[in-house]
Amino acid sequence: MSRFLALPRSLVVVCLLVVAAGPAGADVTRFEITSRVPIGNSGYEKIVGIAHFAVNPRAPGNAVIADVDKAPVNLDGKVEFSSDVYILRPLDAATSNGVALVDVLNRGRKIVLGGFNRGATNDPVTDADLGDGFLMRRGYTVVWVGWEFDIRRVSGRQGEAERGAGMAIHIPSARGVSDVIRASFTPNDDGPQTVGDLAGYRPTDDNARDTTLSVRDGEFGAKTVIARERFTMRGNQITLTGGFEKGRTYELIYRPTEWPVSGLGLAAYRDFATWIKHAPDAVAKAEKLIGFGSSQSGRFLRSFLYDGFNTDEQGRQVLDGVMVHIAGAARLSINVRGAQPTALSMYSTTQFPFATSAERDPASRRTDGLLDNARARATQPKVMFTNTAVEYWGGGRAAALVHTTPDGKRDLVLPPNVRAYFLTGAQHSSAPFPVPAGGQGQQPANPLEYWWTMRALLAGMTDWVVNGTPPPPSQVPTIAGGTLVPVTKLRFPTLPGVQSPALIQGPRVDGRNLPFLVPQVDADGNELAGIRTAEQQVPMATYTGWNFRNASIGGTNQLVNLLGMALPFATTKAGRETAGDPRLSVEERYPTKDAYLAKASAVTDALVKGGYLLPEDAASVRSRIDAHWPR
Repeated sequence: MSRFLALPRSLVVVCLLVVAAGPAGADVTRFEITSRVPIGNSGYEKIVGIAHFAVNPRAPGNAVIADVDKAPVNLDGKVEFSSDVYILRPLDAATSNGVALVDVLNRGRKIVLGGFNRGATNDPVTDADLGDGFLMRRGYTVVWVGWEFDIRRVSGRQGEAERGAGMAIHIPSARGVSDVIRASFTPNDDGPQTVGDLAGYRPTDDNARDTTLSVRDGEFGAKTVIARERFTMRGNQITLTGGFEKGRTYELIYRPTEWPVSGLGLAAYRDFATWIKHAPDAVAKAEKLIGFGSSQSGRFLRSFLYDGFNTDEQGRQVLDGVMVHIAGAARLSINVRGAQPTALSMYSTTQFPFATSAERDPASRRTDGLLDNARARATQPKVMFTNTAVEYWGGGRAAALVHTTPDGKRDLVLPPNVRAYFLTGAQHSSAPFPVPAGGQGQQPANPLEYWWTMRALLAGMTDWVVNGTPPPPSQVPTIAGGTLVPVTKLRFPTLPGVQSPALIQGPRVDGRNLPFLVPQVDADGNELAGIRTAEQQVPMATYTGWNFRNASIGGTNQLVNLLGMALPFATTKAGRETAGDPRLSVEERYPTKDAYLAKASAVTDALVKGGYLLPEDAASVRSRIDAHWPR
């Protein structure tokens, strides 16, 4: 395996060093290094800079970008743009594993450091800022490149390295476009509302008479138009006379001044990744690339793959492995006119095709696949899909359609290069443990921790792309096994103070209902299939992927976006009987603490044996289980 050379320490700090891109990375025209410093004594350095790009809008791989034909071009007929870049790489080539983890930024923020490196910060300066150093111990180069145009930078500058700074892309706007932009929002209070989904679009006139505001109940209720004189705008902030009604859904429509060519963000990610992989003068080198995206950025990767961006302009495969985390069957609002990548896109971006293989959609009668299409078929990476209960239940993410037919009647046999894993019982992002009081849900949020599982899956993905060793088998609920069922057949228990999940609106696309398939549960309401951690399989509570809005924010029959529930068991039999709780109490389940820990330890050992937990993390899992007992 070839290695890149480490720089002498005398050259570690560099100010505005310009690296000209060679022919092998022609779409990265130059790279400006604004900061290059070692991180404590970790053996790693961070490189911060700006990548400049130029793409041919007529090339087949770029012509798919919405409105790229309307973007201004340079004298060579190419569209120019630039992105913030941040890299962590080993100083000593001997410690590199030859793999770059290319993390897709989530609203300008890094994900993999806080996820995989427990306790890490977004902009590490010291060894402690790297958390437990998981990624560093294993020798990954970690890369971020700005792709989202509607991110506000600190001080408005590119190449920022300040803590909390959002990384972004600077792109041109389409010419000759006249249209309206729209977004929905659900207020938690009655005061002025900032419509964050429209952060990238300034109104042509705050007082325009054709700007409209409407209100409805829930996502699919009948709309009532609000008189124009009742609301005022200042940019994307809106004030309503008499105040907003908490828990109702509003939609704002107006004409913006510009139409950014948002799909260039897909090209930036593609071209910087392939530059690292192939260009001899790239500032960091890696023989294998693994793309990681979580939630919004997981939807980015589903769009990236479907639109054919895993093939560079020279026809080469870009990413060798892709980890699509908590994205469900949704794609991102990025490669469209009027894109809103910041938006949660609840009930709007779950679009056919859902699965990687080509399947027939019974409604449109189209046959298509996320990877099995003319753009993507030749350069398919190895793919892992990981989803929590939230993606099966809430916001129309329809995670079941990743591994079932579009009609929801049959399980799919996933292709050899695809794995799907259900992170059983968890919510979209784990709540703090112990769970703090309050919150927007009717019940406490869900603290189930899944990042120990994700570390094992990353290790498995790395071994898969480097050595060809298959990772652990897929673990998802199935129709055939009776662990994936229509919501009408869910056997969720009647629990005191908990509304029935039968109230939840299932996924829809283009005005039609999609199959609403959810994981089946046991007598406690805990799910039966997937990667069942010790925390979930030897429980102290009922853990769900849904939680209704509480009365303080209104809309009590609607879900809190991306939130799950943890409803603790009663401590004693007498306590549960008094409360009318059908679930066994803690004392009925676990006669002693030792009995509880023994059950959890057996589950932990089985997860290690199956490849769903690393041996080095077993002690941390046992420690967390131990911490549940006094609570």
